[in-house]
Amino acid sequence: MSHSTLPRTAQEPGGPAPSATAGPLTGPAPTPSPAPAPAAHLGAPLPDPLPAPPPDPLSVWPGSALPHGPGDLTLGGVPLTELADRFGTPAYVLDEDEVRHRCRAYLRAFPDADIFYAAKAFLCRAMIHWVHEEGLGLDVCSAGELELAVTTGFPPGRIVLHGNAKSPADLRAALRLGVGRIVIDSTSEIARLTAAVPAGTRQKVLIRVVPGIAAGGHAKVRTGTDDQKFGLSIADGSAQHAITRVLGQPRLELTGLHCHLGSQITAAKPYLSAVRRLVGLLARIREQHGVTLPELDLGGGHGVAYRPGEPALDIAALGARIRAELVRGCAAAGLPVPRLAVEPGRAIIGPSGVVLYRVLSVKRTGTHTFVAVDGGMSDNPRPALYGVRYAPRLVGRASSAAPERVSVVGRHCEAGDVLAADARLPGDLRPGDLLAVPVAGAYHLSMASGYNLVGRPPVVAVTSGTARLLVRRESLADIQERDIGL
Repeated sequence: MSHSTLPRTAQEPGGPAPSATAGPLTGPAPTPSPAPAPAAHLGAPLPDPLPAPPPDPLSVWPGSALPHGPGDLTLGGVPLTELADRFGTPAYVLDEDEVRHRCRAYLRAFPDADIFYAAKAFLCRAMIHWVHEEGLGLDVCSAGELELAVTTGFPPGRIVLHGNAKSPADLRAALRLGVGRIVIDSTSEIARLTAAVPAGTRQKVLIRVVPGIAAGGHAKVRTGTDDQKFGLSIADGSAQHAITRVLGQPRLELTGLHCHLGSQITAAKPYLSAVRRLVGLLARIREQHGVTLPELDLGGGHGVAYRPGEPALDIAALGARIRAELVRGCAAAGLPVPRLAVEPGRAIIGPSGVVLYRVLSVKRTGTHTFVAVDGGMSDNPRPALYGVRYAPRLVGRASSAAPERVSVVGRHCEAGDVLAADARLPGDLRPGDLLAVPVAGAYHLSMASGYNLVGRPPVVAVTSGTARLLVRRESLADIQERDIGL
């Protein structure tokens, strides 16, 4: 059974218990007995509430994660120590079955909607293949992501191209390959795209609007407000102006509206507010232009838990509530219900990945302990960018030492190269130990850098007791081959 918040089956056991008074009653109601006086009225102290049980330490791991031997874990049936020995460290490990399960969970949660996997979270040929096999579309942000998808065999008509500043090469690739939708992000893009569309053809587009809703786990990933670079504002009329211009272009076919509120959103309320505002805009478009747009894309940003006990967005509940709000709003406005689309990235690939590191040194300075590993901000810049906190775990040996609060730091020449601040790990950590960090599938490799020329880690897939290499480790030879000048 999965440790994630996404259900393995459509119905979960352990739902709310039925009420003892549910159902009709016949005959006169019995006279209730007087309630006993509270213990405090009898002079006895009230009992202390029972402490909440600690969160399951594997709750943020893929569902296939199981204890194995003394202190080890298996993922997809393969011991993590075996993976580290075979592929080296650092290494990203993806649970293929978890990826597929999460894709299917979205299809269940959003029936009759389009699910576009957000490639920016992580992309490789195998991931493209898995997403396609599971029936999802793809959301890309560059000609590079688009070309990789199409050359892997992904149908371009199921691809949406995003970007606040698409280059001429991005637009040319999208038109040449026949991308399904292009999301217009600025008024200047309307003219550039129109000029690039071949005569006698039409390109389907969406307009990204800013609904004025603040949501997201960090200021740097909140994109639904007017004070950031994405989209066209409803409040200042930019969105309405862009809509009028697009409707006047015979080479562009406006099929709907798009918005993206931000990332790491763990409550449904911002999405419901966005639905209400976008339905209102759809109604104004029909009133002013006599056009009923058939599509509504609500973007992604669905939050996941990085550490046990943290909140995560309930996808099944979100799907039901968005659908109900959309149906209700359209009925009130006299609109047909548009085709819904969502764009999950992190929520599919993030909890499906684990990264493995070797401990290089343990340094105690006063009251602080620094555990340095053989990776760092070049393979995971998110803690430095957003202050994200992870829950690393010692694997490969059992330890009876009491846990201590330590900082897991990287190998790079940067004081901010901290992978896991305030982590609880056994007090007898030593060089050579293996650490595993869950929820490492999203925005790790896709944001990796060449800092200090250490090379980017490989990506390994596990399933049914087997492991295979998806993306090889970047070698020093790879780095030197790009440097052709002297």
